[in-house]
Amino acid sequence: MALFEAAKGAVVILAGFGLLALIHRNAQDVVEEIVRHLHFNPAKHFPHIFLDVAASVTDARLWALAVTALVYAVVRFVEAYGLWRQQAWAQWFGILSGGIYLPIEAYELFEKATVVRAGILVVNLLVVGWLAWVRWRAADTD
Repeated sequence: MALFEAAKGAVVILAGFGLLALIHRNAQDVVEEIVRHLHFNPAKHFPHIFLDVAASVTDARLWALAVTALVYAVVRFVEAYGLWRQQAWAQWFGILSGGIYLPIEAYELFEKATVVRAGILVVNLLVVGWLAWVRWRAADTD
């Protein structure tokens, strides 16, 4: 679990650096190039969302997103450290931080069932369930 949390933090750090790379550049041109490079149809839903967002992005917004990504990554790294060291606070934090998303993920799956949404919900249920099981077992030995 610790490695999983650390990996999430690393991915978000990389995304934050990617955002910083867009500062003082025309983000829409960069996103259009990425869409073309990946052979996406710009008229489709997801590429269109990225193009719309890129059209209105500012340097201040990029900085804010990059700082948010850094804060999120630090939280994931701290949790990963605590889980690696088998700290109870990290297990509780993991249960809480993972459990917060469960109702949202279930609602989204109910609204429109997709394999990706189902997979995200299942993985999160497994993570929260495993951490709860670890805490329950630790409470039995105390």
